[in-house]
Amino acid sequence: MRTLIGAATAALALALAPAAALAAPSPSPGATTVTKAGTSFLTATTIDAGQPVRVGASTGDHLYWSFRADAGQVHRLDVTVTFPKPRSGASTWTVDVFDGLRRRQACTAGAQTPTVDAAATGVTLGCTLRRVRPWAEPWSGDPLPGTYYVRLSVTELPEPDLGLPIEVDLLVGADDSGGASGDDGELAAPLVPNTRAGTVLAAEPTPEPVAEEETDLTGWLPEAGSRWVWTSVGGVLAAVAGVVGFALTRRPRRR
Repeated sequence: MRTLIGAATAALALALAPAAALAAPSPSPGATTVTKAGTSFLTATTIDAGQPVRVGASTGDHLYWSFRADAGQVHRLDVTVTFPKPRSGASTWTVDVFDGLRRRQACTAGAQTPTVDAAATGVTLGCTLRRVRPWAEPWSGDPLPGTYYVRLSVTELPEPDLGLPIEVDLLVGADDSGGASGDDGELAAPLVPNTRAGTVLAAEPTPEPVAEEETDLTGWLPEAGSRWVWTSVGGVLAAVAGVVGFALTRRPRRR
């Protein structure tokens, strides 16, 4: 029993160690710096692991990027926000990561929601994701292969600071030294959002001709056994019963 518990503890520590001790990402040699960001999931700017990002934006903007994640990889995000101009109060910044199904992924390490005072000239954010699994149950929130989204935003700040210029540096690193997990399964297709909304029609479609129904003199009659037939028969019987009852119960006139 002690041997099994020790083995399980060692396996758990081995699984968590790469995520906790993941080295800081470094730019890939010859990688081109990305100088733009999207404003939503649909307009997120695509980047690769090891590709540096440097964007000029305004305080209050929601900035989006997307990157590809494969099974067995552990990703670390380092974000630095620089304030070129002084600010009037403290502010809270946050970096969120979502998978292809727009599910928010938890961070195992890093300052995901730091707060800085008005005197600070910048803030550093970080997030280390869990290892991407090759498959998982539909109800679980485990990270799966596919497209991942990064969102940088400010959640709390004084109103006078809204719209002040900022400079954002982002770098995503991927570590696959641990290899894929030992799960017995494989994802059928990566989690990629469906962006094919449809085709644009160049001309108005021609409606298909509708065949004329053949009608006869008895076409307006209800079908036999329908509720309209039984209702009509019931009404006639009720009327006959009323006339017969009146004839039997009325008093004869005196002469």
